[in-house]
Amino acid sequence: MSQTSSADKRLFVLDTNVLMHDPAAIFRFQEHDIYLPMIVLEELDSAKKGLSEVARNVRQATRFLDDLLEQIESPEEINQGLPLPATLHSGNGRTAEISGRLFFQTHALNVDLPEAMPGQKPDNSILGTAMALQEVHPDHTVTLVSKDINLRIKATVLGIHAEDYYNDKVLDDVDLLYTGSFELPHDFWGTHGKAMDSWNERGRTFYRIKGPLVAEWYPNQCLYPGEEHGFEALVRSRESDTAVIELAQDYRSSRHTVWGISARNREQNFALNLLLDPEIDFVTLLGMAGTGKTLLTLAAGLAQTLETKHYREIIMTRVTVPLGEDIGFLPGTEEEKMTPWMGALMDNLEVLAKPDMGGEWARAATNDLLQNRIKIRSLNFMRGRTFLNKFIILDEAQNLTSKQMKTLITRAGPGTKIVCLGNIAQIDTPYLTETTSGLTYVVDYFKNWEYSGHITLLRGERSRLADFASSVL
Repeated sequence: MSQTSSADKRLFVLDTNVLMHDPAAIFRFQEHDIYLPMIVLEELDSAKKGLSEVARNVRQATRFLDDLLEQIESPEEINQGLPLPATLHSGNGRTAEISGRLFFQTHALNVDLPEAMPGQKPDNSILGTAMALQEVHPDHTVTLVSKDINLRIKATVLGIHAEDYYNDKVLDDVDLLYTGSFELPHDFWGTHGKAMDSWNERGRTFYRIKGPLVAEWYPNQCLYPGEEHGFEALVRSRESDTAVIELAQDYRSSRHTVWGISARNREQNFALNLLLDPEIDFVTLLGMAGTGKTLLTLAAGLAQTLETKHYREIIMTRVTVPLGEDIGFLPGTEEEKMTPWMGALMDNLEVLAKPDMGGEWARAATNDLLQNRIKIRSLNFMRGRTFLNKFIILDEAQNLTSKQMKTLITRAGPGTKIVCLGNIAQIDTPYLTETTSGLTYVVDYFKNWEYSGHITLLRGERSRLADFASSVL
């Protein structure tokens, strides 16, 4: 084992799902040693075929293992453990002074599992391996690392220390997630308005403000006072304790609508300001069901595609994770296969198409126009593509992993805007949580970028029934 003090010696036994979730997991344990049971290699081998994200991760994990094995000169080195590159241990780029080692199971271990747990089952085989390692290496803290909650429960019952895989965790608590807004204290103008400058530029009002609170602001963050109707602005730039803020447009008025839609609350107004700003390339909207995420985004996309011609077309996509049982094979083209998943799009288009105006012919013409400018695409075919001058809407983004989110965002070409919508309280993808979701990942990592914006929608505007259900159920 690696040369660490006896008090700090740790041996991590990895479950298969950890490598399926993060192929580079073997490089994420700093100076500690890693042990891979043979059953894990067998499960990786059985899961390597296919075009799914899991299959891709398995193949990448296998390539990492193969690269490490190519460096050995004799089979005896495997028993001594393969040294892991220290430069890859830490996700933040820092190197470890002591390199851990990777051990493979090269011989059968004396496993003493309870009679109620047959060793032929893969999970039980991993548990048995961890129990045997505790006896073989009593000077080490043997820890089983798994994304499977039930396996961790069984390990704890058997006296094995078990942990979740935390390297992909963005935040310690979802309550720490950036909300995109900042409430100004009641004495804000008294402490920050003494040396304030203001000016107008192309019909927009700007203020230069200096004070201690400025250091807490982020680019394009939404500022508002404690009262409901008052000063509302967005942070445009910040240096040290000085910031330039812009007065937000008011889209609550019926005279200032977006494709016939008006904002119903402060957060929706901020959302429309971000969505309609051509200088912002990436927008994330979080909120529970009924807060207007999809409706506002579609209205902003249609206004900029059909009215101002800023984008050539709207592309709508989402993760195809079913809420209940899978409905099975879907015939037709890519767009036809995605149609059952796009109920939210169709529902909101009915509102935006204004079916009560102009009669049957006008309604049909409007629907044809909208459908020609709105394309439905599957995430499964995004790899390798480049989108130019498109308004891309990613719905249900909370079901994406951080790697999938990166794959999608890097498809954006010049003139393209990406809007990610989601509710991190409704995650359907296995092994994803509120703190490891790809949506949480991009909200936290993009908050310091001057061309991105985020807002959390707090109030439901769907119906009193939906609001009551969201609050009590």
